[in-house]
Amino acid sequence: MLRLSEVLYGVQPRWSRALPHLPPQWQGVQLGEVVTDSREVEPGGLFLALAGERTDGHLFLADVIARGARAALVNRAGVEAQHAALQRLEQPWVLVDPASGAGLAEAPPDACLLIAVDDPLMAIQRLAVYHRGQLTPTVVGITGSVGKTSVKEVTAAVLARRLRTLKSKRSFNSEATLPTTLLRLRAHHEAAVVEMGMWSPGEIRFLAGLARPTVGIVTNVGPTHLERLGSVEAIANAKAELPESLPAEGWCILNADDPLVAAMAKRTRARVFTFGCNPGADLRAEHIESLGLDGIAFDIHHAGQNVTLRLPMLGRHSVYTALAAASAGLVLGLTWDEISAGLQDPTIQSRITVVRSANGAIIIDDTYNAAPLSTIAALDLLAAMPGRKVAVLGDMLELGSASDEGHRQVGEHAATLVDRLVTVGPQAQTLATAARASGLPADHVFTCTSNAAAVAALTPLLQAGDYVLVKGSRAMAMEAIVVALQSRQEEE
Repeated sequence: MLRLSEVLYGVQPRWSRALPHLPPQWQGVQLGEVVTDSREVEPGGLFLALAGERTDGHLFLADVIARGARAALVNRAGVEAQHAALQRLEQPWVLVDPASGAGLAEAPPDACLLIAVDDPLMAIQRLAVYHRGQLTPTVVGITGSVGKTSVKEVTAAVLARRLRTLKSKRSFNSEATLPTTLLRLRAHHEAAVVEMGMWSPGEIRFLAGLARPTVGIVTNVGPTHLERLGSVEAIANAKAELPESLPAEGWCILNADDPLVAAMAKRTRARVFTFGCNPGADLRAEHIESLGLDGIAFDIHHAGQNVTLRLPMLGRHSVYTALAAASAGLVLGLTWDEISAGLQDPTIQSRITVVRSANGAIIIDDTYNAAPLSTIAALDLLAAMPGRKVAVLGDMLELGSASDEGHRQVGEHAATLVDRLVTVGPQAQTLATAARASGLPADHVFTCTSNAAAVAALTPLLQAGDYVLVKGSRAMAMEAIVVALQSRQEEE
């Protein structure tokens, strides 16, 4: 847990920090987990009141206090705007100045402390940097266009075989959520595995400055943020900020099969370790065999050692996830027995889930997000399944000027692998057109404008033994299709 004294000190600007005066009743007080979502506040926790494009965390202060939060990082203007709602609360609260401790002396012992700062986001970042600086874990930073969360989960499972390891929750990889991961670090942690996302140039460099990784992994580069960055080369430059931020004594782990990633070896001071199917990779996979829903099998080679792995990971693309995680284990000194055990950890969370419907159709739910690279990989997974193959593909967003080309590539690939294709959304119509042009019969392609329309098309179409892939960008909310198909099929 975080000490109140540490929080009050750490949120202040570094050049003007002062030790606050803590009355006796507040000395030794500790705070629970830091959260940015008011719905996740637990008694004793610290809430970060962020003002964003869609909402303002200060709007939920009354709810946060009622839930038992011990403290919240706020700005005074936000509190003043909610003053009427706060005054109606039965629970006590008090505004606290972090530099002087003003407000603590008169606060009852069960009060929620509203710690007033100019900018709560900058304050939590300062606190994260201060807290990280008090500890000495090996931090592994992960970036890439797709696959970051999967690599994070598997890498953490591998390292945990020897090291007491912390990992970021879900996809906590932004300037607001990465600090919350760093603030979960404790003295007993020997390693931390964190994701680093990117919305604009300079962001990964900034995140690396917060986390100070000594090991960096770049999974791949693809057209996932073209709408904001303009070109794949610009995306590669942004991802290269992680290798550029690593220290000379660190390790830069790169995908040797991606030319844009492999080229980053020239942009880091750190030692370089590569993985892939490329014969020149330091860690190489070959003889890859898809085992369908049972996983994958492949041989792995490193420094004269050969190991055969059989893993419960879905899809040939999961080989790269395993290779990246194994690479981290190798550079940090783990044995092959430890690495193999970590890769097979049954607690590893997967973005892909499999649902068996009542009528015998098997739904592969990969609805978290979609980009051309990940969708092609998901189609390859579907192709490895027996029986009739049905792909339900939605718009892939944020592709900018490359949207038509990205959807066209996926459509052409789908035409060679699937028996039926259902598309959802206006951009995915390009995908459907490309599939027809590539030989998929027109009456096997269904274009839909909504998830509900897709469900209506699929319900009479699906048969026992079919394998159904459902995938689209997060904003398409295509998990609704999975839920609807399950319930409809169960009713029938």
